[in-house]
Amino acid sequence: MLLLECPYCGVAADETELAAGGEAHLKRETVGSLDAEFEEYLFMRENPRGVHFERWRHAYGCGKWFLAARDTMTLEVFGTYPAQSKKPPKAIENLIKKKRPDWKGWA
Repeated sequence: MLLLECPYCGVAADETELAAGGEAHLKRETVGSLDAEFEEYLFMRENPRGVHFERWRHAYGCGKWFLAARDTMTLEVFGTYPAQSKKPPKAIENLIKKKRPDWKGWA
């Protein structure tokens, strides 16, 4: 079972209390974008084997969106952080690098 800690209310919630929101740190394409850019934003997503950054909503809790770093193969969670973050906190990046030395970075 997947357990994620909400960075807002501090509750360690299992996946039944959460709603998945897809890949994190995407650049949203809007009015004025080329059709190809908008198509890529809508349909093209990473599906990595290993470290992945995702959006989650504490649906049956505080209701807020947050981001999580986890391993898609082992379900190991490296940490969660606020949805407004432009990139993962250094502490999470350092933990990932420590546990997965071959990881090439989040971006």
